[in-house]
Amino acid sequence: MGLIPTEYVDLHCHLLPGLDDGPQQLDQAVEMARQAVGDGIRYVLATPHHLDRHYQNAGPAVERAVIEFQAELQQQQIPLTIFAGQEVHLRDDLVTTQSQLLGIDAGRRYLLLELPHEQVPHYTAQVIFELLQHGTTPVIAHPERNAQIMARPEQLYDLVQQGCLAQLTAGSLVGQFGKAVKSTALELVECGLVQVIASDAHFMARRGFMMRAGYQALARLDGRNPAYFATNARLLLNGDPVVLGEVLRPKQRRKFWLF
Repeated sequence: MGLIPTEYVDLHCHLLPGLDDGPQQLDQAVEMARQAVGDGIRYVLATPHHLDRHYQNAGPAVERAVIEFQAELQQQQIPLTIFAGQEVHLRDDLVTTQSQLLGIDAGRRYLLLELPHEQVPHYTAQVIFELLQHGTTPVIAHPERNAQIMARPEQLYDLVQQGCLAQLTAGSLVGQFGKAVKSTALELVECGLVQVIASDAHFMARRGFMMRAGYQALARLDGRNPAYFATNARLLLNGDPVVLGEVLRPKQRRKFWLF
């Protein structure tokens, strides 16, 4: 088994207070920050929801919230560095909203992109093409929890072949979202279709960070995984190129999971 990294980089986390379905109060956000540090996390990309059915969190507002929250963490001597990002919901006109978007990195070479939980819309490939044309690589958030990808994981293979990357939720690897999601998560790792794990933590029961457990699960699959995934998280945050490993097409399934 490979060495489990420390000082994790968490690229998907809902911990800014009062912006979305994360913590509503500052003390709750501070508690989350303490939990993150306790799970070995050193750097967090704060990614409030943007452009989904419930939340609008334009870039400047998120950047202000990060500055204020970082000052609070420094005052309380919590050793966690926060960066400003978004979990951007897929829309057919997404490219027209680019001035309000924050990337995973400061130069927006990478964008954390959320698909609807139930499906992969017919316009997904077109939006990805447009983003790539503008120099932005979409990183698909938690594909293992998308009902259509669970039923047909080869759809993620097609998106990765088009030029996407993908981010797995750490807890999915250890059954946090049930057996079907765990099975899909393990298959996506083994097929090389995900390149980074993150917490997608919220301030609620059973939605904690679980990064250490996720890295341990990666190591059980292949001792080389932890170093590869940890390196990719830093590369994405810095806007540097990510080298894909071998990518395999998943086996087709006959069953369609619905929740």
